[in-house]
Amino acid sequence: MPIYLPELDINNNLFPDIASALSEPDGLLAMGGDLSTQRIISAYRKGIFPWFSTGQPILWWSPSKRAILKPDEVHISKSMKKLIKKNNFSVTINLAFNDVIHACAAPRSYQNETWITDTMIAAYNQLHQQGFAHSVEVWSENELIGGLYGICIGSLFCGESMFSKAQNSSKIAFIALCQHFASFQGLLIDCQMVTEHLQRFGVKGVSRADFSDSLNKYKNRAVDKKCWNKQSIEITTK
Repeated sequence: MPIYLPELDINNNLFPDIASALSEPDGLLAMGGDLSTQRIISAYRKGIFPWFSTGQPILWWSPSKRAILKPDEVHISKSMKKLIKKNNFSVTINLAFNDVIHACAAPRSYQNETWITDTMIAAYNQLHQQGFAHSVEVWSENELIGGLYGICIGSLFCGESMFSKAQNSSKIAFIALCQHFASFQGLLIDCQMVTEHLQRFGVKGVSRADFSDSLNKYKNRAVDKKCWNKQSIEITTK
């Protein structure tokens, strides 16, 4: 059955009310517009994010359930604690954003295509240069083996994607993000979709309305800018 999908006006950054998002496919809200920094940040501040594949128009989403985690409540399994104590890796912030996003976009065994298109890469690199998008990198000696990237809105971090070239390296990146963000009074991490993998860290699903309430509470409470300085960080097992 045909569906009606609002098309965004290229001349402004307005979005439909998130309550009008479709139930099937869940959360699809609008199409079109562009991937300018202003529009993307306007979207995130309303609980909306872009997600589309090559050959599709730009699609904007606000799912009925949102995956969230308070960063200071991240769960670390016994096996991960053992790995962290071995300390066979190093973790950095914002040292290799472009490398991380390209690694996240690389083909995977369980996917035929990537939603991180060249257009998305260019847009998020621009967001990084303007101080909105950030990366966490995991290194083994001088080799980048894992990482993640996302957008910081006030004291909320919106995770976009992660990658792993060595076993558990993306988990290390996620734990490192949580601990580092919490140390700078970061209050919430948005993981977008609930997955079994994320639930192991304590991520839980909340309604769109509850997420929106949290977003409105935290989006204007900025973390210290030093949080996103290029730096090495340590992980604890406490």
